[in-house]
Amino acid sequence: MRIGFSIGALVAVSLLAAPLLATPGLAASDASPFGLWARGDGKAKVRVQPCGAQICAVNTWVREGTRGEKAGDKLVMQVKPDDPGRWSGTAFDPQRDRTYRLTMTVSDRSMMVRGCVLAGIVCKNMDWTRLAGE
Repeated sequence: MRIGFSIGALVAVSLLAAPLLATPGLAASDASPFGLWARGDGKAKVRVQPCGAQICAVNTWVREGTRGEKAGDKLVMQVKPDDPGRWSGTAFDPQRDRTYRLTMTVSDRSMMVRGCVLAGIVCKNMDWTRLAGE
C-alpha cells in the first residue's frame, strides 16, 4: 500500500482564518503562516491564505516532472494555535480524498509541517522557507 504525501498534503499548510487571527493568546508578534512559501526540496511553491472559514495552501508553482502534483492543487486546513508559533489540527487533500493530522511550527522565515495518516503511524515532515516580499 502506497501512502503518498503531496506538497498540498503537507503545507503548509490549513486553518480557521479569521478565528485564528483573533484567538486570545495569539500575540500580534507571532509568526503567521499566511504568505508565499518555497518547499525545502525546491519542487514547489505554495500560497497560504484564507479560504472561507478555513485556510488553504494552494500550489502556485510545481517543478516540471514532480509526480502527483500540479499548480492549483489545494490543501484545506483546520488548525488552531497550541503555543506561540505552533498550530495543530487536520488537513484535507481533495485531490487524494485524504485527511491528515497536521502540526505546523512557524517562525518569521521558516515553517516545519508534519503530516500523519493511519492514526499517526505514518508521518512525514516538510520544511518551508518564506519567500521575500511576503
